[in-house]
Amino acid sequence: MIAQVFPIGFQRYVTLPVLGSVMDSYSAWLHDQRYTRRSSMYELRMAAHVCRFLKKQGRWQVEDVGEKDLQACHLLFRRKFPKEAGSVRVLGRFLLEHGYVQPVTGPEPSRTDLHLNNFMADLRDARGLVPSTIRRQGQFAAEFLDWLKFEEEPDRLTSLSSGDIEGFIRHLGKRMGRVSLQKAIATIRNFLRFLATAGVVTPGLASQIDSPRVYRQEQLPRALPWTTVQAFLRSIDRKSAIGKRDYAVFSIMATYGLRAGDVAALTLDDIQWRAGRIRICQSKTGEPLELPLTDDVSSAIYDYLKRVPRYGKYRQVFLRLRAPGGAMKTTTVTEAFQSWSIKSGLDIPFKGTHCLRHSYALHLLRHGLPLKTIGDLLGHRSPESTGAYIRLATDDLRDVALHVPTSTKRQKEGLS
Repeated sequence: MIAQVFPIGFQRYVTLPVLGSVMDSYSAWLHDQRYTRRSSMYELRMAAHVCRFLKKQGRWQVEDVGEKDLQACHLLFRRKFPKEAGSVRVLGRFLLEHGYVQPVTGPEPSRTDLHLNNFMADLRDARGLVPSTIRRQGQFAAEFLDWLKFEEEPDRLTSLSSGDIEGFIRHLGKRMGRVSLQKAIATIRNFLRFLATAGVVTPGLASQIDSPRVYRQEQLPRALPWTTVQAFLRSIDRKSAIGKRDYAVFSIMATYGLRAGDVAALTLDDIQWRAGRIRICQSKTGEPLELPLTDDVSSAIYDYLKRVPRYGKYRQVFLRLRAPGGAMKTTTVTEAFQSWSIKSGLDIPFKGTHCLRHSYALHLLRHGLPLKTIGDLLGHRSPESTGAYIRLATDDLRDVALHVPTSTKRQKEGLS
C-alpha cells in the first residue's frame, strides 16, 4: 500500500529502523481511516521522525516500543514541534489498535477517581440515569473536587462548609447563565447527598444551596417556520458524498423530530426496509421507539448507502467522510448543520440542531395532532414538555382569545 503513496522512494520507509516493518500496514490503515494521499504522505513522513526519536531511546524493534515511549515522544513534539504533535497520536493509535504496542497499565485510582466512580455507579444503578446524563454529572462533580484541590488536601471534604460551596457556584457563574447554572447546582446537590450518605461530608449541606430563579417556560422553544426547514433541506448539495449523507441525516431529523445523538447512533439493523419501519433508541430517555419509514427518508438513506462507499466494519448508518474515519458523532451533526445553514443563505438564527425538533413539533401541532400523540412521537415522558409548544402556535391562540368588552357611548354619558 505504501508504494501507492510513494511510488518512488517507498523503500526508504519500509527499511526504517524500529517501525519499518509496519509502515506498509500503517499506510493501509491511514487509507482506511479516510486520509487522503497527501495527508498520508505527511503522516508517514512524521512517522520517520518518530523512528529517529525511538532509536535515540534505544528502541531497535517495534516490539521494544511501549506506550510510555510514545507519550514521551508526544511531549517532545508538543514542546519543539507543536503543529506536528498530533501525528504522534495518530501513529500511537495505529500501534495500539494492532497490538504492536501494549497499553500502559493504569495507576491505582486516586481518591478523586474513587469518589467519582462510586457516584456515577450510584447514578446508574440506583437512579437509572442514561449514560449521557451520568457523564455530564460526573464532569461537574470532577470539576468541584478539582476546584477544592481535594487530591492535595484530602480533608477538604470532611471540613466542607457552605462558604466553600458558594465559592464554587460563583466560579461557575462566571461562564454560565441561569439555566445552565441551575443544572450544575442540581448535580452538586446530588453529589453532596451521595457523599453525606457515605459519611464523607456533613449531612444537610445540599439543602443550603439556593438555585438561581428560573421561571418555567420563560423562553419560547426555538423553532423555524416549516417553509424554512424545507428550504434548508433543498439547499443541501446532494451531488457530493457529504451532501448525500447530510441530506439523509437532516431529512430524518425533520421527519421524525429526532435529536442529533439519536441519528448518530442509528445502525443498519435499525432500518427495517421490508417492514417499512425505523427503530430509534432515544439517547436521553433510553426508551425504544418504532416509527414508519417514509418514502422520502427511505430514498435519502438509500441514495446515501448506495452512492457513498462504506469502509471498515462499522454498523452505524452514518460515518465520517473525512479523516480520521469512524462513526459520525453528535458534534459532527451540529457542525454540518451550522455549515449548511451558512451556505443556504436562509434566516436561521439558531446554531443547534434542536431547532429542527421544535419545528417538527410545531408543524404537527398546526396540523391538528393531539398533544399526546406529539409527545409520544418525540418521546416525552411528561405532558408539560409537549405543552410548551402550544405557546408557539400564536395564530391558533388568537382564535381562542376572549373578546375584550369596550364601554359604549351611553355608558360613558352615565358615568359623567
